[in-house]
This record gives sequence, C-alpha cells and structure tokens, in this order.
Amino acid sequence: MLQLLDFFKNEGFDIVFTSTASKSELSLDLDALGIKSRDIMLNDSGFDDFIKDINPTVVLFDRFLTEEQFGWRISENVPNAIKILDTEDLHSLRKVREVSHKKEVPFSLRTWLQEDITKREVASILRCDLSLMVSTFEVQLLTETLKIDSNLLLHLPFLLEKIQYAEQEAWSDFDERINFVCIGNGKHAPNVDAVLWLSKEIWPLIRKALPEAEVSVYGAYMPQQVNQLHKPEIGFLIKGWTEDVNEVFENTRVNLAPLRFGAGIKGKLTTAMQNGTPSVTTAIGAEGMHDGLPWSGVVAETPENFAREAIQLYRNRKDWKKSQQNGLDLINQLYNKQKLRERFSLVLNNLQRNLEEHRIHNFMGNLVQHQTLQSTKYLSKWIEEKNKKK
Repeated sequence: MLQLLDFFKNEGFDIVFTSTASKSELSLDLDALGIKSRDIMLNDSGFDDFIKDINPTVVLFDRFLTEEQFGWRISENVPNAIKILDTEDLHSLRKVREVSHKKEVPFSLRTWLQEDITKREVASILRCDLSLMVSTFEVQLLTETLKIDSNLLLHLPFLLEKIQYAEQEAWSDFDERINFVCIGNGKHAPNVDAVLWLSKEIWPLIRKALPEAEVSVYGAYMPQQVNQLHKPEIGFLIKGWTEDVNEVFENTRVNLAPLRFGAGIKGKLTTAMQNGTPSVTTAIGAEGMHDGLPWSGVVAETPENFAREAIQLYRNRKDWKKSQQNGLDLINQLYNKQKLRERFSLVLNNLQRNLEEHRIHNFMGNLVQHQTLQSTKYLSKWIEEKNKKK
C-alpha cells in the first residue's frame, strides 16, 4: 500500500487516505508524507457527501471487502471515478487452501469455484475498472480458469528498488553469516502453521545434522502456541517482533519459509533476496514469484526434503552464492520499481482516456454492478437505520 501511495504521489495526484480502522501508536504518520487522512464509518450515508466533496478521479480499494462496502457508493456518487482494486492476494484462494489443509484433503479448483467467498471476490474484481494482481499464478487462474478479460487485470507485484553492484558488494559474505531465520506475522494463519510445522517435523532433522545451529523466529503478535516453542536447548528461538528485519537477514545464512497454504507473493522472501539471503520454501511459498526464472534457494515439499535442502544450502558455499545471485536477478528483473511504475502509469493513462469504452466492453462487470446496487445498497441502508434506532 505504501508503494502504491508513493506511485500516485509521484504521478502528481493529491491523495486522501480513508479508513474505518482506528489509529494506533504504530500507525504511519501520513501527514509527514504529505498525504491527507480522514476517518470514515461503515454503513454511513455521510460518506456520500464526503466523497462528492472530494470528487476523486481515481479510487483505490484495499482488498475486496472494502470494495464491497464502499464500491456502490463510489459508483452512485462519483460515477466517473476510475475504480481500482488492490487485491493484495486472492483471499478466497488462501482461505479455501487453509480449510483444505485443516481438513487434510487436497486443495482443488472445483472446491474453490464453489465457495461463496470466491464468488464475492470475483464479483468485486468484475465491478472494478482494474484489479492489481501481485501473483502471476493468480492472473493465470483468473484469465484461464474464469475467462476474465485480461484488460481488467494488471500484474503489479512489489515495487522494489533495483539492487546496485555496490549494495551487493556490501552484503555480508557466506562465512560472515550464521544460523537460520523464519519470519512472519503471528496474526497470519499460514505463518503460524509454518512455525509449528518447522518446530515439529523439520527443525529436528536440521538440528541432528547441524547440532550447533539455531533458528530465530521473528514476527509480531505471536500466539501462545508459538511462544511456548521457545527452546534454547535445541536451538529453536522465538524472538517476536524485530525493529530491523533487514539487519536480521543481513546476518543470517539461510531463510526458512515452510508455508503449507496461502496465496499471493511473500514479502519475507523478497526481503531476504534484497539482503542476499537464500531461502528454502515450498511451492506455495514461491508460487507466482519467479516467473520461470531460477529460485533464490530451493523449493521443497516434504519435511525430509526441506531439511536436506536447508542443510545443503547452509553447508555449500557454491550453491549458496548461486542462490544469492538468483535472488538479485529476480529483484532486478521482476520487481524493478521503475519498470513496474511505467507499466502502471501507461495502463492508468489509457483508462483515463478511454474509460467509457472500457466499461462498455466489461458487460459482466456492468451486470454484477447492477445487481449489487439493488442488494448491497439497501442492506447497507437498512443497517444504517437500525444503528440510528440503537
């Protein structure tokens, strides 16, 4: 989201950031970035006057739940505003994979297609003029499986600065690094499952081969079931939130990301690449992230393979250096901030010039939009009246 805000600011837009979430001491100081911010409420007709007063040319929704709540109000009050959905990842895909994993049944597209959350998310994509997709896998899923018009989608992963030669030269070398790391926010279910799996089935195999090795687990909001895994005697250390994730990666030899479900692309993996730290992950972890280019490390599925590859990468300087170079190539080729900005700017300018024609061709989106105005709109108004009586 910060990268997108920076993009619009660079394009010369005046930005107003609105949210229903309460600010906290950890909230970003948007004013310092020259961005206005306003609090808004759900199911509140006061938003209509607010948005008409601003009269935006572009509205960006943070995930489909936000579009569900406010999209119809945008269409009704500022119909000429370009509606862009930042999907972050396909939430429906992540959720169905999580349920399948807990039920210990294989994930299937058939199941995903039948779920209500999938229909809601796809409807949100159809209602918008453009949806930003971070994963090449998810773009392919929508265009090939659901036959969604590719003109409604833009592959826009993380916008990262190109790694310069001088930066690469400043990285700590193989012999200067030690141990393993595993990073992920504790409020995100795939991360919690990854730490549990690492502790139970993978780390004992690594520790047996490398009896002096340690793995440090970082992440805010770790639940008790993770905190109780802290066992220094076997080198499994739960360290919680870290102020400087780059420093952590800079001093660690191998990153472990044993993700068994999820969607989108993983910031922990690109951050590792930016600091020259190879990663061992799963097919889910690397999904949609490397577009056929060699992975920055190894992809493994079973605990035995995962542990074996982690040990090999940890011990073998040649393999480690090659994986590090692969990560540098991925960042500079697929996540190049300048190239991605140019791509987004071109698409946005075309939308601004040809919005009416673009919408005419999005017939399914018009159909879904029509039905939404007849349902979501009146549900929201009913909730608003109910709240007034309370």
